[in-house]
Amino acid sequence: MSRPRGGSRKFSTAPRPQGGWTTPWLYLAPALVVLGGLLVYPIYQLGLISFFQYTQAQVSGGEPTTFEGFGNYSALFSDSQFWQVLVATVLFAGACVVSTLAVGCALAVLLTRVRALPRLVLMLAALGAWATPAVTGSTVWLLLFDPDFGPVNRILGLGDHSWTYGRLSAFFLVLLEVVWCSFPFVMVTVYAGIRAVPSEVLEAAALDGASQWRIWRSVLTPMLRPILTVVTIQSVIWDFKVFTQIYVMTNGGGIAGQNLVLNVYAYQQAFASSKYSLGSAIGVVMLLMLLAVTLVYLRLLRRQGEEL
Repeated sequence: MSRPRGGSRKFSTAPRPQGGWTTPWLYLAPALVVLGGLLVYPIYQLGLISFFQYTQAQVSGGEPTTFEGFGNYSALFSDSQFWQVLVATVLFAGACVVSTLAVGCALAVLLTRVRALPRLVLMLAALGAWATPAVTGSTVWLLLFDPDFGPVNRILGLGDHSWTYGRLSAFFLVLLEVVWCSFPFVMVTVYAGIRAVPSEVLEAAALDGASQWRIWRSVLTPMLRPILTVVTIQSVIWDFKVFTQIYVMTNGGGIAGQNLVLNVYAYQQAFASSKYSLGSAIGVVMLLMLLAVTLVYLRLLRRQGEEL
């Protein structure tokens, strides 16, 4: 049988999709409109207010709103208390992030080592902590560490020691509550990532004599790096913006403001002192800092060849 002239290649006659690159954006348009209303517009208003003199007098209409330019930022950066609060916020948030990741990753590994029933109990307990409102969790922790009626002081034999009186002890108490309500997200996410790793890889590492710590450091961590990136960025954002725990557990920032963080400091400036423009400037500074940290972290990962 002779081959037909012109070759045997056949071309598909299926219609090509119309619209090109515009089609995906049409599907995303409703979500983008919602995000614009919920995120972009409030950020725009926050930045706008930070460039004006906006106090209770302007809110009530007693005085006109005047353009200050970078005057609010100049006043903020020349305030020594702002820099003290900024340093305290960075150190506190860093300690919370490291502690949350350590506890969450350790419990995620533990979940892979226990049987089904203990795993279910641990999962339910962790999700219960995660679902507890911050105000409720903070109040419970205050009761646990109460100097008069709390069980922790009795168990440790500390008498009437006040955990919220000292600066470091108050920060430590808040850190425990923040880790308690934050580690379940890390635990569940990392556990899902570990379960996706082929069991043959882990078995081969174990047969080569690698310890559990070596398996985590040399095998699991490189494979889970995209997941660890997500939980790290989320933890940085959440812990840098801690407000409820500090405000409730230290009664608004501690004695003489010794436990202030940027979010509580902004609240005091904006609402307690009615300096809404200065509070907005603090919010803009926090937003830029978080954006810079996230971009730098992602850039470092991209340089290492990670796909995100």
